[in-house]
Amino acid sequence: MFKRTALFVFALLFLVNSAFAAVNINNADQAALEALPGVGAAKATAIIEYRTQHGNFKTKEGLLQVKGIGPKMLEKMQKEIEI
Repeated sequence: MFKRTALFVFALLFLVNSAFAAVNINNADQAALEALPGVGAAKATAIIEYRTQHGNFKTKEGLLQVKGIGPKMLEKMQKEIEI
């Protein structure tokens, strides 16, 4: 019984941690980028294309160089992204 409860708690903590993990904009795939607030398929594609052409982002603010991403959108994403 204890083993089963411990396994459940471990799995729950893993899922909670995964749910709050930030998205690394330098290696995130299309689906991960689309999960960000305000980012749909077109903006996710634009981020990947920008990253491919110009290299990795040095700062979060580098996203402002991507067409369709402005200061308000960056502010919405700020807590959910990392470099």
